[in-house]
Amino acid sequence: MNQERMYQVLLVPHVSEKSTLLAEENNQHVFKVAADATRIEVKQAVEELFKVKVDKVRILNVKGKTKRFGGRLGKRSDMRKAYVTLSSDDDIDFAGTH
Repeated sequence: MNQERMYQVLLVPHVSEKSTLLAEENNQHVFKVAADATRIEVKQAVEELFKVKVDKVRILNVKGKTKRFGGRLGKRSDMRKAYVTLSSDDDIDFAGTH
């Protein structure tokens, strides 16, 4: 996989209470990924960008919620998330402490 495609596949880490607990307890990290990303592409991108060993990748599509903005109805955009399970001796540090 070329460098450009790796950056297109992984969009951003998804940070939430649930994803933080998963990272601490199960060594899983959650990423927002491209709509056409496959498990193999996500695995390769995470392994090459973060220099870790990936055990398993689960991908799911999250439908956008319908919300009310003032008097109007609106819809949040749909997204695709990937739950990446790392091997027991690897970890990704997003804080970037030096």
